[in-house]
Amino acid sequence: MAIHLAYANWCPHCVPTAVEPVERKAQELGVACRLYDLDDSTALKKADELVKDYGDWSDDYLIPQIFLEYDTGDIRHVFTGYSEDVQLTRRGLNSLLASPLLKSK
Repeated sequence: MAIHLAYANWCPHCVPTAVEPVERKAQELGVACRLYDLDDSTALKKADELVKDYGDWSDDYLIPQIFLEYDTGDIRHVFTGYSEDVQLTRRGLNSLLASPLLKSK
């Protein structure tokens, strides 16, 4: 499994709200953590592909967006940040990180 995160360094919903907790969870689970900073053109291309194919796409899509990639190669979108408030994003992310989707075996 791998955890993929589309984010931007300037976004308070992403840094520190999402990036650090996602990195910690990936380390705890012993899985890869793939970070796609939208200000990096190479990472932006990959993030756009993930969001278009699996996520909440619009020309100016919301971040952070989190995807799980399973050993089968299947990818599942599991989270999009909330534009209304950083605290909503934090609560939603904490719920995801504590959910059965991200439990160690």
